[in-house]
Amino acid sequence: MGTEIRNSEHGFCPAPRTMVFDVITIFPEFFGSILEHGLLKRARAGGQVNIRLHDLRDSTDDRHRTVDDRPFGGGPGMVFKPEPLFRAVEAVKAEAPGETCPVILLSPQGRLLTQAVAEELAGNARLVLLCGRYEGVDERVAEHLATDEISIGDYVLSGGELAAAVVMEAVTRLLPGVLGNEESREQDSFACSASPAGNGGHGILDCPHYTRPADFRGWTVPEVLLSGNHEEIRRWRRRRALEKTWRKRPDLLTRVSLGEADRKLLEEITRATCETAAPRG
Repeated sequence: MGTEIRNSEHGFCPAPRTMVFDVITIFPEFFGSILEHGLLKRARAGGQVNIRLHDLRDSTDDRHRTVDDRPFGGGPGMVFKPEPLFRAVEAVKAEAPGETCPVILLSPQGRLLTQAVAEELAGNARLVLLCGRYEGVDERVAEHLATDEISIGDYVLSGGELAAAVVMEAVTRLLPGVLGNEESREQDSFACSASPAGNGGHGILDCPHYTRPADFRGWTVPEVLLSGNHEEIRRWRRRRALEKTWRKRPDLLTRVSLGEADRKLLEEITRATCETAAPRG
């Protein structure tokens, strides 16, 4: 039977879901500042997320609290041992037996974190994030413990803590009630769940944004944004979003399904650009 909360005017209503992040790291103090500012702080205070930090060294069984060792076969650096990571994850899972709990290893070898991946992860009630360090983790962790490997980009960091913070922020902002204005989420760059007929990104970059003053050092805000004509503003924003994507990230346009109106806009954009660039004889 699900948990219910009493609303004096409308009777019973379901309690909002709290997503749990279990972060396993040797540097739990790393997250102190990150969790006390911005979106993650608000989401924790609002009960949308519960972020639990687990010190990997607490899952060791020797007096030195050893979490790493030299790699077999030689080579530089140290590798995280499998035993502490398995113990830490098994302890987390034991708290909620039977609950589906993806275990994500933050790794440069993982699939790239995209908005679509963030939306996929946001569908879970709980995520375990494994923060590696040094030369990485014992391969048996990736093969037999982690259910997914995620990378935040094609570069190397000293550890998975920054990547874990990025994953938590990207996922948390997708949860209901976290953002003050839900339209902000739908209009994000790379947003995959927005309707292509609306203002949402639907996998492309966001449109340009302006605020006061309308004239700054001679650079003025486009007149259409001052017109009050909401339909014209919507069309302008969609055109500029497509144009920005075509100029800066054309690869994105090969991954999204565009409607007839968008395809016509793209044709107009490319035609106008070609005409501008063509030499005049």
